[in-house]
Amino acid sequence: MILTKNIDSIFLDRDGVINIDEGYTHKWSEFIFIDGVLEALKHLSDLDKNLIIVTNQSGIARGYYTEQDYLQLEKMMLNAMKNVGIKILDVYHCPHHIDGSIASLSISCSCRKPSPGMILSAIRDHDLDPSRSIIIGDKESDIEAGENAKLAGKYLINSNHHIHEFRSTADAVYKSLNDLVKNTFELKND
Repeated sequence: MILTKNIDSIFLDRDGVINIDEGYTHKWSEFIFIDGVLEALKHLSDLDKNLIIVTNQSGIARGYYTEQDYLQLEKMMLNAMKNVGIKILDVYHCPHHIDGSIASLSISCSCRKPSPGMILSAIRDHDLDPSRSIIIGDKESDIEAGENAKLAGKYLINSNHHIHEFRSTADAVYKSLNDLVKNTFELKND
């Protein structure tokens, strides 16, 4: 188990970790924060952790929604977080998928998890230390991306109860982000 007091940066998947994953969520009216997630993110923000969202968005390549639709939802999500005091350092998204219907996005890329491209970009862009960083995701591809980026820790959220814990290479499995934060991160003493 990683000592979380030594962690500076936390990479977070979006769908299934931050919001309920109904599949290709792209409208604010359909975006629902998972219970307790705002409190958990606020706690991490109060601990001065660098919070970075890394999300696969193959719905763009598949033509289900546009890049502009995605960016509009991202803006609304970040505003809602900011309104409760959550500081997000950055958001990275991968619009690609090899089986997409938009030719320019239907490619094999280095950013789609389990590839570590988004994480490595954030490390480079913000001068982060992978040995002081963890990833929290709800799919094995998130965990593999953390491994591929050589992060210090990899945590799995089993919010949809579709993960077979014994098959995961995650360091630990939690039922929600709130559960992970309550059991792993202590409040700093002021």
